[in-house]
Amino acid sequence: MSILLDDAYELHPQVSLRDEPFGALAYHFGNRRLSFLRSHEMVRVVTELADSPDVTTAFDRAGIETARRPSFVRALERLAAGDMIRPRRADTAEPA
Repeated sequence: MSILLDDAYELHPQVSLRDEPFGALAYHFGNRRLSFLRSHEMVRVVTELADSPDVTTAFDRAGIETARRPSFVRALERLAAGDMIRPRRADTAEPA
């Protein structure tokens, strides 16, 4: 899955992150996959996805320099392939 920098993504709701000295462990309760987020910067990017309108904004908020972003995009693509993150859908709920 290609990550588009202008799209919004989120941590899959069945994924839990556990802080570790190296970064975090991500466990998907649905497919039982385990992934390693190997840096605290990557953890910040993944957590910023929820409140960011797009990936570029998540990178900005996490303090990721432009020259380093391609490696983070590749890491996000691996997380997306494992269903750890997913495209965020627009809220389609009807107003009450």
